[in-house]
Amino acid sequence: MTTQKTPSELRQAVMKLRPYFVRAAWFSVISCLLVLAPSGYMLEVYDRVVNSRNHLTLVMLTLAVLGAYMVMEVLEWARAQIMHEAGVKLDDLLRDRVFSAIFQANLKKIPGGSLQPLSDLRTIRDFLGSPPLLALMEAPVSLVFLALVFAISPVLGWAAVVGSILQVFVGWLNERSTRPPLVEANRSATAAQQYADGTLRNAQVIESMGMLRDIHRRWMDKQREFLGLQATASDRAGGYQAMTKFLQTTMGSLLLGLGAWLLLRNQLNGGAGMMLVGSILGGRVLAPLVQIVTQWRLVVSVRDSWQRLDGLLADIPATPESMPLPAPRGLLQVEGLMAGPPGGSAVILKNVAFTLPPGEVLVVVGPSAAGKTTLARLLVGLWPAAGGKVRLDGADVFTWNKAELGPCLGYLPQGVELLEGTLAENIARFGDVSMAKVTAAARAVGLHDFITGLPQGYESPVGRDGARLSGGQRQRVALARAIYGDPVLVVLDEPNSSLDEAGDAALAAAIVELKARGTTFVVMTHRTSVLAVADKLMVLQDGVMQAFGPRDEVLAALKKANEQMAQAAQAARQQRPNPKPNPNPLAATA
Repeated sequence: MTTQKTPSELRQAVMKLRPYFVRAAWFSVISCLLVLAPSGYMLEVYDRVVNSRNHLTLVMLTLAVLGAYMVMEVLEWARAQIMHEAGVKLDDLLRDRVFSAIFQANLKKIPGGSLQPLSDLRTIRDFLGSPPLLALMEAPVSLVFLALVFAISPVLGWAAVVGSILQVFVGWLNERSTRPPLVEANRSATAAQQYADGTLRNAQVIESMGMLRDIHRRWMDKQREFLGLQATASDRAGGYQAMTKFLQTTMGSLLLGLGAWLLLRNQLNGGAGMMLVGSILGGRVLAPLVQIVTQWRLVVSVRDSWQRLDGLLADIPATPESMPLPAPRGLLQVEGLMAGPPGGSAVILKNVAFTLPPGEVLVVVGPSAAGKTTLARLLVGLWPAAGGKVRLDGADVFTWNKAELGPCLGYLPQGVELLEGTLAENIARFGDVSMAKVTAAARAVGLHDFITGLPQGYESPVGRDGARLSGGQRQRVALARAIYGDPVLVVLDEPNSSLDEAGDAALAAAIVELKARGTTFVVMTHRTSVLAVADKLMVLQDGVMQAFGPRDEVLAALKKANEQMAQAAQAARQQRPNPKPNPNPLAATA
């Protein structure tokens, strides 16, 4: 018994466009048949008008062919509109899903976390109204034309079949020749774009240390590689396109000559007029294939976009609907946490476990690379755990719907990131701005007086990445954003790294104020100024929890351990043999 494979998410979205494709295909069939109107007009003029010399017949034939032209153009317009609507529908079906997948891929540090998938979606959407796809819709009519050619003469029919086979063979050669350089060109273009984006993000460092010339040289190398590969593919495709057009033009003449030969041998059904009809119909048989081959670069581009987008949606499945959970109270439980960067094998946190009741403040200290930032990301559900769980009121934080949980959490990352918009919008997390809550958060971090002193107040734009603010101001805005709306759990990663003494005091006051309302805090820090408001203290080193407990107890234990280490070091120095006296008295003073 075989199981039927479920179509991919992208394929399912395209299958929903079937009504659009069916309507456009019917219009294509009728439009293709009307393409024969000029040929029919020519034959009728030669057969009826020239022989009868009847002006009324000429007028009626001309009006009929003009009507056919008008209908054909209306059908072409209608088909274009239908496929445009199909593209809009596809965009509606996948736009939000692709954006979410890009966001998740960026969080998990896996391929696809860039703007490329949105470009791929646009490429697929635009392809729906492109000449190759419309030519594919005309293929059934080509089979009708081929049957008519066979009816005129089997010899002409087989000649048209041979021409079609040659066109398919040229298309296969085109694919085989152009695909490798096109794939490499797309990869090089993406690499060059990403390198340029990274350069712009680090413009200050590059300019200040005179690195621009060398950086520009490296970018030009990548750009030249992309252009060279693209030129190679273009040259090869151009040769095959010329071959395709040559076959189409030659086939029309060959069919005409072959029809004349058959006519001379009395083997052509329908008389002399069928000689021209067979040539015209044979040329129309090849038209869709010619259109596809000449636009092959677009076909390859769409195929690559499809594969990339399909792979991303498969790697980042859609989040299933989950049962709404009650708002948490702030009970934080960490159970045997083992974790490292997503997609990597390294383990940074090793068996970290603790419980933090609602309304308590935990300060986590430790040297650089101890795992503090990794722990912060796990506590707010950004990274998955390799082992163990992070639970908030008993529910897994990582699997909790972030749209539902987000308003209950506050997070200040080590690298402060502000989005382009106003101060009020950034503090309010770009949701519905409640000025009362915005003002309360700004006052809590000591930012209100500064903001009201600006010409536009809370409506002042922060600029790209918060460029219009100083480092300390950006950190305070991000801190106000973290505590906006009185969340039940706030995780702060190095919140005072850019703060002065007044900022430190404002941070401590904000923690005390929200703690009194029941907010649970976890603060990662190198600085001891925030220890005064801590209830519990954790010491992390090499991803291992060295100590955890009430602040005073842990500090006392650390002090005792340091004293014991100092005594041991003193004893070790005393047990060393005395050094030999220096025979040169001048060496001691040197």
